[in-house]
This record gives sequence, structure tokens and C-alpha cells, in this order.
Amino acid sequence: MIFGRDIGIDLGTATVAVSVRGKGIVSREPSVVAMDKNTGRLLKIGAAAQRMLGRTPGNIVAIHPLSGGVISDFDMTERMIRELLRKVTSFSLLKPRVVVSVPSGITEVEERAVIDAGIRAGARKVYLMESPVAAALGAGVDISKAEGNMVVDVGAGTTDIAVISLSGVVQSESIKTAGDAFDEAIIKYIRKKHNLLIGKTTAEELKKAIGCVFPKPEETSMEVKGRCLMTGLPRMVSISSPEMIEAFDEVSEQIVEAIHNVLENTPPELVADISENGIVVTGGGALIWGFDRLIESSTSIQTRIADDCDMCVVSGLGKSLELIGEMQEGPLNLSRRRQLR
Repeated sequence: MIFGRDIGIDLGTATVAVSVRGKGIVSREPSVVAMDKNTGRLLKIGAAAQRMLGRTPGNIVAIHPLSGGVISDFDMTERMIRELLRKVTSFSLLKPRVVVSVPSGITEVEERAVIDAGIRAGARKVYLMESPVAAALGAGVDISKAEGNMVVDVGAGTTDIAVISLSGVVQSESIKTAGDAFDEAIIKYIRKKHNLLIGKTTAEELKKAIGCVFPKPEETSMEVKGRCLMTGLPRMVSISSPEMIEAFDEVSEQIVEAIHNVLENTPPELVADISENGIVVTGGGALIWGFDRLIESSTSIQTRIADDCDMCVVSGLGKSLELIGEMQEGPLNLSRRRQLR
């Protein structure tokens, strides 16, 4: 291709996904960068870098450049974006225009960091879109109407809750309680209850296999191996799904409380719309069993998990690329300060 491409980047804490206008989703990689400490040379990004975690010599370090949905290591984020852009624009003469998803609670300083990282990585123009707006688009919600829709986007680093009307965010809240917090809750619970130390990878496997935030019709369990804190030797225990609910109780409660806060601060007319339209849950965290039932039981509002919920944000960014001509570049966030037409 000889002309500049329009690209959407879901800059997530755990995963970076890329969508190209006219091609759809072209890349989905872990948000990990491996570099040589001695030379400062970038070695690998994504899955290849993740495989190096805990298995490399002292001079090679694997870095997570994003934390809580925002940039924690500017230099590494810039290098990661540069590498992603290089992969998808290898035959382009013009620099690409890029739309990047950001948490709804992002500060102006954090907005500027994302824009600067994109420009320095090789983007011609950078536009920002709030994650729940992109998620709503990706989930097939018609956000252009003058009626309220609520989206709960449970990512790895943040949970973004937003009420959207006329393509803009009316009320929102972003909390740093999400997928990673569920992993930490599992580690903490098993350590306290079973005197067993497990790693983050094991906790994530457990979360995906039997994790639930609402009672399951049938109880499930899984054998977990870790290091006994009493003897220092390997030991195996069986963890059940009711124990997962117990482990997740505090994290689940924080998310439900944030949803209540947003509803309480939303104009009554829009709350009435939401009670009719229902709540849509997106993001990788929504894959934990029972999220829809938990929210429905605490709000009395019908709740559904979006199809391909972990891909909604990047899918929505892909759809937004068709409207890129109407966006304002720079820190003026499209969804918050300007309506799509």
C-alpha cells in the first residue's frame, strides 16, 4: 500500500490489539517488551517477550510498560508502539493516523503522554477515544441516539463504567480494580487459607478455569500446585468455585459499588433508558463466570456480556476509523468533548 493507513490501537495493561482500516483486527499481543539492560536494545515485544519472563539471563529484562491502563514507562511504550506501527505499515509512504483507546478517568498529563508516545513512534496524527465508548461501538450498541446506554468495560488494569448518550460520555468512573486485581485476590486467598504460595500465571489459570463472581449451578474445582509456606516444599491443594467467590468478594464489591455510583449520578431520564436497554459488560474480565448475574442481582437491571467481549474495544476503534475525518487530534477527547455525527 502506498498511502498512509488509519490504525486503531487498544493500549491495554495486559494486551495491545491493533485494527487497520479496511482490514480489521490484525494483531493482538501481550503488553510486554523484552530488552537488553546492558545495551538498551529492544529484543522482542508481545508473546515472544512474554515467553522470556522468568527464563532469561540477568541482562535481559521483560517490562510491562503500561500499568492501570496508563503509561508507566514512556520510553518502552514508545518503542512498543513503533514496532507495532512498523509491522502494519511496512509498505506505506505516509505516516499513519492513529486512534488510541484510553481509560475514561485519564488525566490531561496522561493524555499528553499517550499522544507524545504515538507521535514519537511514527504516527502522523493521534486521536484519543475513551475505552467504554470504543467498547460500546464494538459491542454493537447504537450510541448515536439521544438515549442512555451503560457500558462496563472490565480490562486488566482498569474497570471503566460509562453512561453514553449522543455518542458522548454523560457520566463515568474509572477504577484500578480489574482483571489483575482478581489474580492478586486469588494469590492472597490461597496464601491465607491454604498456607500455599502460587505465582501470577497459576492464579490466572485458576481464574480462567473455575473463577466465578456468582454461585454456579454446579460446583467445580481444580488442583493447584504451589510452595508450602510451612515446609518450603511443593504441595497440591484442591480449590473450589465457592472459594473463588469468597476470594473475589472484595474486588467484585468494588466494581459493583462503582456501577452504583455512576447510576446515582446519572440524570433520571437516562437511568430510565438504561433500565430499558440494559447494561453491557465488555473486556477480558467479563469472561469471569457470573459477571452479568452479579450486576443484574445488585442493580435489578438486565445485564448481558457482549459477544467477543475481550475484543470489543479494538473492534470499536476499527469502526471509529471510518469517522476519523470528524475527530479532533490532540488531548481533546472525541467522545467526551465532541459528538460523532
